[in-house]
Amino acid sequence: MNWANAGFEIFGTRVLWTDLVGNIAALSTVLLAIRKSMWTWPVQFTGAVLLFVASVNAHITGNALKQAMFAGLAVYGWWAWRRGTENGRQLAVRPAQWWERLVLIGCMVLGTAAVGLLFYVTGLSWGAKVPLPEGAFLVAADAYIFVGSAMATWAQGRALVDFWIVWVAVDLVGVPVAFYSGLVVSGYVYAVFFVLVLVGFVKWLRESRTTRLQVAVAQ
Repeated sequence: MNWANAGFEIFGTRVLWTDLVGNIAALSTVLLAIRKSMWTWPVQFTGAVLLFVASVNAHITGNALKQAMFAGLAVYGWWAWRRGTENGRQLAVRPAQWWERLVLIGCMVLGTAAVGLLFYVTGLSWGAKVPLPEGAFLVAADAYIFVGSAMATWAQGRALVDFWIVWVAVDLVGVPVAFYSGLVVSGYVYAVFFVLVLVGFVKWLRESRTTRLQVAVAQ
């Protein structure tokens, strides 16, 4: 057995080390993002690599592609936050502007449709092998998670409070899909994510409102 397939049994369930450690890193990413730590991005990159391996071994190609995307977006996020904290500045979080929200919503809707069609035609989604109508639902869920994760991470890189809301929408689908696919650890971590995302949203929202109030008073 190679390292990618290494794991252990717990309560009759096979748990891969790549899935476990990758999800610990992913969970740490959320905690670091709440604190606006620059370590958010290196930890996300590491977790994405490990979960990419876990997804490939579980033959969940769509999820594997999502992790590859996460790794790339981690580089972008690190660059964007580094620019936002130049000269000792604190990273300024803010609500999205109207055009940014249109981009998020439009990409979620149109992107899910386009990626879903691509996943189905090419068989990249594991749901493409499942008989209809269940297979169509699984492909759509796979595409939705893929696109939603991309948009949430993009918005996170821009320090938008709205990125937490996008993650809530993704988790509502990601939790059941992870359990269904057999990635039990991922399923439980998604559930924990949901709680932490709500905490992060409240914290960032309060901070953005405080900043705007301070600016208004200064003027």
